Amino acid sequence: MLLRGQPGFEDLLAGEARSLGLPETGRGGGWVTVAAPGGEAALGAREAAPGDLCFAHALHLAPLEIVGDSVNALAGRLLEQFLAGSREERFEGAWPCVFSAAAGLDGLGRRADAVATAFGELLKKRMGRVARLASPETPRGLGPVRGFFVHFVDFKRALVSRELVLGGQRRMADDPLAPSRSYLKVEEAYGVLGREPAAGEQVVDLGAAPGGWSYSAAKRGARVLALDNGPLKGGALEHPLIEHRRADAYGHRPAPGERADWMFCDLVDDPHEVLRRVVAPWLEGGWCRRFVVILKFGRVDPLALLREVRAPASVFSRRAPGTRVRHLYHDREEFTLVGEVAD
Repeated sequence: MLLRGQPGFEDLLAGEARSLGLPETGRGGGWVTVAAPGGEAALGAREAAPGDLCFAHALHLAPLEIVGDSVNALAGRLLEQFLAGSREERFEGAWPCVFSAAAGLDGLGRRADAVATAFGELLKKRMGRVARLASPETPRGLGPVRGFFVHFVDFKRALVSRELVLGGQRRMADDPLAPSRSYLKVEEAYGVLGREPAAGEQVVDLGAAPGGWSYSAAKRGARVLALDNGPLKGGALEHPLIEHRRADAYGHRPAPGERADWMFCDLVDDPHEVLRRVVAPWLEGGWCRRFVVILKFGRVDPLALLREVRAPASVFSRRAPGTRVRHLYHDREEFTLVGEVAD
């Protein structure tokens, strides 16, 4: 399999795969290949399980190596591969035909674009209707997708797959009123969970300042209790749906019988302290229905922390089965957990 993630996090991408019995066979900027004896179908089928991959944004199943010295040679061999795998397929609607390139090699993206253009022209001549239905965009959402996925690892070599498993990560559009870059993380997290705050819902934002997450919920019509001793800024400042309390997020407890629709938590602190003092009480007490939590792993072993949150005895496994753990496109040395608390 080919695993693609954030450039610079290849060690974690390979380490997580290794912990699942998938040994590394190669790597480059933002990608790792692993041997997957009997594991491809299992990984694709268990996408919604707590043990699915965190650091992989996309997982290419059974990639085939295509080699060529020129743009036209590569395009021709890709066409041969596409035609060979499409004899029994029916193309009734738009289908993804996505070309991508490894990070860190100047000009490789332009090479991939040139091959994609040449491939498209060849495909038009052979299968005009199918070519017109091709979409160059990676589908949104998560789970398995069928199409034609070409990832260039150098100028003469690409890995091509017909099956892709998406983790739900994607680049988000900024909002000029958002008071911080952190806004992008919670916007991305909604897509991983599969839902977002709605009008009239109650959100508690723990450690809210400068208010990016609070603003994200309030712009959708949710009512937000923002807890932080620091000030709110930008679109969160004096927003009519945001109540800002200058208080310590660790000490806040809901009133008896009160249950928020959402709990947000992006605290800059040791992840074990966040788990012990915030996450565990909120999930054990059933004080929220859904949550978005970020754990910073800059000073701890990220793979060990990942094992902790996935362990059968963890509060996530017991109180929020189906929790998804993702290293988001907009995450740095942290990962994000989203889930729903069992009644």
